[in-house]
Amino acid sequence: MPDDAQTGLPSELFTTIDHVGIAVPDLDEAIAFYASTFGVHSVHEETNEEQGVREAMLAVGGGETRIQLLAPLTPESTIAKFIGRSGPGLQQLAFRVDDVEAVSATLRERGVRLLYDAPKRGTADSRVNFVHPKDAGGVLVELVQPAATGH
Repeated sequence: MPDDAQTGLPSELFTTIDHVGIAVPDLDEAIAFYASTFGVHSVHEETNEEQGVREAMLAVGGGETRIQLLAPLTPESTIAKFIGRSGPGLQQLAFRVDDVEAVSATLRERGVRLLYDAPKRGTADSRVNFVHPKDAGGVLVELVQPAATGH
């Protein structure tokens, strides 16, 4: 991979697609639908109070790529507002990174806005930040650094 002349980091910042996030009004109903219709099953579920969601990660094939189902905890949560504005559906595309702070700094240097000044806790104690959709062609891009214990 070629290095970025300004930062010394590889110009390709992502290691893989981590997951695709889908906003759903009812998590249990969505988990059942994905299992019975597509044969994909939940491998991790949790409530993230800080993000205002109940979530499930569904395994796709034999790899590590996941589908993340996100259901709002309250009507004021970001996911509830997304569903109210756009309806259920694709909410974000998440890329795995080795160092979320370094990638965030590089993106800022490239003129890209991030939603948080510092990474926040994501699924399974990962560290996350988000690229503003207006700076990514209308797509909410999540940067995910998995917890040291694995993904």
